[in-house]
Amino acid sequence: MQDLWGVLLIGLGGLLAGGALSTWKQQRVLSVVLGVCALMAVASGVLRLGYFGG
Repeated sequence: MQDLWGVLLIGLGGLLAGGALSTWKQQRVLSVVLGVCALMAVASGVLRLGYFGG
């Protein structure tokens, strides 16, 4: 079950990154916020999968 959450978080990060790219020309502040959220989601997914968590 822990692996599923990690994969879902990485997928959510991908969706958020796509949203950040698509909103870059209209609203740059929102795009930066989405980009930061995407980085946090991918980082938490990778840590949950245990690649760098030890």
